[in-house]
Amino acid sequence: MDHTLRTHAVRFAEFGGPEVLEVVEVPTPEPGEGEVLVEVFATGLNPVESAIRRGDHPERWPVELPSPQGRDLAGVVVAVGPGVQQFARGDEVMGYVDRGAQATYVAVPERQLLPKPPSLTWEVAGSLYVAGTTAWTAIEGLGLGPSDEVVITAAAGGVGCLAAQFARMKGATVIGTCAEMRFDFLRQFGVIPMAYGPGLADRVRALGDDPNHPAGGRPVSAFLDFLGGQTHEAIKLGVPRSRILTILDWDAVRGSDAVELYPGDVVALGRVAALVAARRARLPIADVFPLDSIADAYRALDRREAPGKIVLGLRVVDYPGQKVKEPAIKEQDVTLGVPTPHAHLDVEEAVPPAIGDGSVRRRHREERERKAAAQSSVE
Repeated sequence: MDHTLRTHAVRFAEFGGPEVLEVVEVPTPEPGEGEVLVEVFATGLNPVESAIRRGDHPERWPVELPSPQGRDLAGVVVAVGPGVQQFARGDEVMGYVDRGAQATYVAVPERQLLPKPPSLTWEVAGSLYVAGTTAWTAIEGLGLGPSDEVVITAAAGGVGCLAAQFARMKGATVIGTCAEMRFDFLRQFGVIPMAYGPGLADRVRALGDDPNHPAGGRPVSAFLDFLGGQTHEAIKLGVPRSRILTILDWDAVRGSDAVELYPGDVVALGRVAALVAARRARLPIADVFPLDSIADAYRALDRREAPGKIVLGLRVVDYPGQKVKEPAIKEQDVTLGVPTPHAHLDVEEAVPPAIGDGSVRRRHREERERKAAAQSSVE
């Protein structure tokens, strides 16, 4: 192994909001028996990580401070430990760890990795484990069919979006809650959008009472609460307790007999990856943040408005066509719709970031330098 490698990792030394997160230099891990060392290119953010960082339910998610963060990852194998059979240096992989994926280098058991399908972007591959396998195991466990009507809260998020698509594949009718600005986002997946807010059960019931509406004439047969705190609405709708599923609301699990959801295994990850690689399902990427903007990334996640996944990119470069904003442009989030003076930007200068080897960024910089030199010589 190259002992000159330096590892930067996300840590928090106290419980709190995103402001407690910091990037620190740590020793690069040595891959042990059956492990490989992965240079991480992308790692997806998940709401449960915010709950852990806040110190919610320490009996459920025990934390030893200072604590690492993150489960999903995708990257390239840079070293292998003893006994590794499936992977070699240079292999592109995707998978998960128990905690600590938000680092430049991570030691991962080979049984928790898969070869990354060539058609998956780094952003998607690095975000698929928690959201994809949780959604997959939930929908498979419910045994849905065309006669089912399902309510999914936070349906525009990563796990909600995938669960909605998997339920639609089974023929079920899906009602998904989200911010009103995301209604069209859900409609593209065949989901009936409904706004966040009080009175959810009454509003869903009103749809059911309309025989001309796609959701009319049938009771809700399953309720997936990915937002948290909504299981009482499922009970009002008469959904059987065994078909009320949650990933965050442990009080509901203890008090209302709701079913707790967990991510699946590497087999489930392989099935989801195959569906996404074949374009039968999509995991939209809402935004990519560099490692140094980790607090901003979680602030965006905690607003629960992002359409799809928010990703931490550890190899962020210019990439034409990638719908991601430069960090400086993210300031528009607080001034949306407010005219502000700004310098002219050529399209080339505003190429948004993604993840790769940096060649596109170098090519664009060299081209700009040539144009600037030619202009100077004319003047």
